[in-house]
Amino acid sequence: MLNKNQYELLSSHFPAWDKLTANQQQLIIDNASLLSVKKNSLIQNTSAGCSGILIIKQGTLRVYTLSEQGKEITLYRLNTGDICILSASCVIRDITFDIYIDTLTDCQLIQILPCAFARVMQENIHLEALTYKLATQRLCTVTWAMQQMIFTSFDKRLAEFLLNESRSTGSDEINMTHEQIAKLMGTAREVVTRMLKYFSNENYVQLMRGKVKILNKQALEKL
Repeated sequence: MLNKNQYELLSSHFPAWDKLTANQQQLIIDNASLLSVKKNSLIQNTSAGCSGILIIKQGTLRVYTLSEQGKEITLYRLNTGDICILSASCVIRDITFDIYIDTLTDCQLIQILPCAFARVMQENIHLEALTYKLATQRLCTVTWAMQQMIFTSFDKRLAEFLLNESRSTGSDEINMTHEQIAKLMGTAREVVTRMLKYFSNENYVQLMRGKVKILNKQALEKL
């Protein structure tokens, strides 16, 4: 049973909530629950079913896929207040690739079971339209991520990653290990370490234990 704050989060973030009938809203509420998930937990594996809709009350999720060689390819991340629509891939037609979701931090999630979501989506054209709109937006992000991996040199990708992290946190210090950066970028730790050492030698960044400090944003932007 959701408390008042959890209900408000659900109603404010659920797609087309104000377009649902009272019965449809109640069905969603009856099939919603709060999940507390520890950091580094796998919460979605499409080969084993799907999780339904996930609304992030607190924390950060990573959405990724696997190459044929088993390498993790990060597609995007979701933060507090975001809604994870591809976790309901089993009720969205034509999404045929495997999607995995894990937690980068301890998370609190509101989960809406796929059976309830599918039923309401079939009944309500507004929810169906908005669901496919949100899915399309996420798939555009997936396409961009794949293009970056295929067509952009690694030095530029790493520079953009560091700059984006700095913008999102409002700090020049990126509190991540080389291993964590490699995992998010879908590459080997050794590749990240080698490029960061080059950046350090050029005085673009300063390397510290468990973190990277940006020293020259302009130089990174020019790569």
